[in-house]
Amino acid sequence: MTRAPTTTLFLQALGLVGATLVAVLVAATLVILNVPPPLPDVYSVDEVALALHDGHGAQTPEGRSLLVHSTDRPPPGATTGRRHLDFRAGLAQSMAIDPHAIVILQNQPRIVAFGAHNPGRPRPPMAERTDQTLLFGRFQAAVRQPDGRWLVVEPARALLDPWQLRALLVLAVAALAVTPLAWWFARRLAAPIAAFATAAERLGRDPDAPPLDIRGSREVGAAVAAFNEMQERLRRYVTYRTAMIGAIAHDLRTPLTRLRFRIENLPDDLAPKLAADVDEMEAMVAATLAFVQDATQPRARTKLEVSSLVETVMDEAAETGADAAVERAERAVVDADPIALKRLVTNLVDNALKFGSRARGRVFAEAGMAVVEVEDNGPGVPESEIERAFEPFHRLESSRSRETGGIGLGLAVVRAIARAHGGEVTLLNRAGGGLRARVTLPLALRAAIARPFSTAAE
Repeated sequence: MTRAPTTTLFLQALGLVGATLVAVLVAATLVILNVPPPLPDVYSVDEVALALHDGHGAQTPEGRSLLVHSTDRPPPGATTGRRHLDFRAGLAQSMAIDPHAIVILQNQPRIVAFGAHNPGRPRPPMAERTDQTLLFGRFQAAVRQPDGRWLVVEPARALLDPWQLRALLVLAVAALAVTPLAWWFARRLAAPIAAFATAAERLGRDPDAPPLDIRGSREVGAAVAAFNEMQERLRRYVTYRTAMIGAIAHDLRTPLTRLRFRIENLPDDLAPKLAADVDEMEAMVAATLAFVQDATQPRARTKLEVSSLVETVMDEAAETGADAAVERAERAVVDADPIALKRLVTNLVDNALKFGSRARGRVFAEAGMAVVEVEDNGPGVPESEIERAFEPFHRLESSRSRETGGIGLGLAVVRAIARAHGGEVTLLNRAGGGLRARVTLPLALRAAIARPFSTAAE
């Protein structure tokens, strides 16, 4: 039964976008109100003069570096504000050179004189040390040398400015704030899709599986209802088809019985051949009835040790004189219908002995699955016929003889049992000749909950 749907997926996505915007605004506001503003870079006349005099740069008391390099031309676009001219005059006086031999280019905030600062504001660190004119931020100060070249001093450029660091901080805080909400929404959106995928895979194994019960948006609720309706229609179709096949097979027994009585009155040269055909038809009818009956009567499952089961089937075959043995038997426990699983192994061993002269079995665990392999030394199967080999009543043996080709339900039964237990079966041609049948079944601790299914052997 499907629970009542919540709001639409559109409104949920819209709510996530709105919540993200609110989270970003809140994070930015908190950062702006609580993080102190970055102090500007401050440079005095003495520090600039010292760097130019040394010729290799200098470092301010605050730990900022001034770099010096030589060039043929001064920086273009000199700044000529009153404070810049004052700084140039102070620098010229400190270096005992002509002010016109100095060019100052201010890239960011203007210079400020702290001699008459506002008492209501705290002094920057440099103002506590001097009342001379200062430069803030990025700048270039060039001094013409006697040889005509220019010696340029400028602050070392950091990878990120303070305001850029603050912007990145705001984005990081906003991302951290939104991440849990986005994770929750993604989980909420992906959970129904994952459930649909699991249900679709389960439906391929068992049309009688319980209906989906998923809570989500209205779109998800509509999809769940449609899926459950489709599953119910498939279940009715499979049930009807199975019942029809069973009825047809049952009704065939009556005319076959009449044919058997009439064959007794035929000449001796015709009676044996017709009797053999009737026997084959009766065997096919019996196998079909058993297949249909077992498919509609599931049995309880229990924990089963697969290697012991395979060894039992191989020993029973060896007792009849067949060359059957287990080469590898590791412990692998599965949740299975014992009768159905034994039928699966028996069919594989019978096929190996029928189409080859020996059967070799292996059981081991791999990637959370129990693996059963049965090999023979027969002619193998053409690649184009491997998938058709699992079709009911399809026999690979060209003579179509029951003694050599069987009825054609063996591998169909194996695949039905394997898939009903959440596993799969594949056929592989061996490099040295022969065929390997490989069955994978979920181990007991990881076995999927599936409806029991069993089939009849041919």
